[in-house]
Amino acid sequence: MEMESCVPPGFRFHPTEEELVGYYLKRKINSLKIDLDVIVDVDLYKMEPWDIQGM
Repeated sequence: MEMESCVPPGFRFHPTEEELVGYYLKRKINSLKIDLDVIVDVDLYKMEPWDIQGM
């Protein structure tokens, strides 16, 4: 099933790093669902340092 875009043709999505991190952190702090699986939660205390990059 193909989803239709709700933005006009020619619209360019180009957020800054600050906007992306702000969006993620605000939702994380408020325990809201994050629709993207781009950022992975990792418990650094349960991993070896050399395994972190693979996550």
